Amino acid sequence: QVQLVESGGGLVQPGGSLRLSCAASGPISSINAAGWYRQAPGKQRELVATIPTGGNTNYADSVKGRFTISRDNAKNTVSLQMNSLKPEDTAVYYCTANIRTRAGWRSDYWGQGTQVTVSS
Repeated sequence: QVQLVESGGGLVQPGGSLRLSCAASGPISSINAAGWYRQAPGKQRELVATIPTGGNTNYADSVKGRFTISRDNAKNTVSLQMNSLKPEDTAVYYCTANIRTRAGWRSDYWGQGTQVTVSS
């Protein structure tokens, strides 16, 4: 079945950088819009960034100018480059993608999440 697997989380000091990656595998025909969300303890999951198959990317105001989302359609991967990290960026980060399978089904898929902790 289709799976999304995130990697690249960890502990980083304020002002540091991390790069998250999300790899999609399985019987994939095409990946449409994809994105990253995050959920901090005690808070609701929130949008971080999205990237369509074509067109402009979209970012939460809190990460604009610091985070960059990108995708490699040939490798079925989506990445999130995070710079100038702040303690308030601490959260579990989830990758999501709208995927059409080879059987013709289209659905939204989520990864298991990767922890990002920004602390000195």
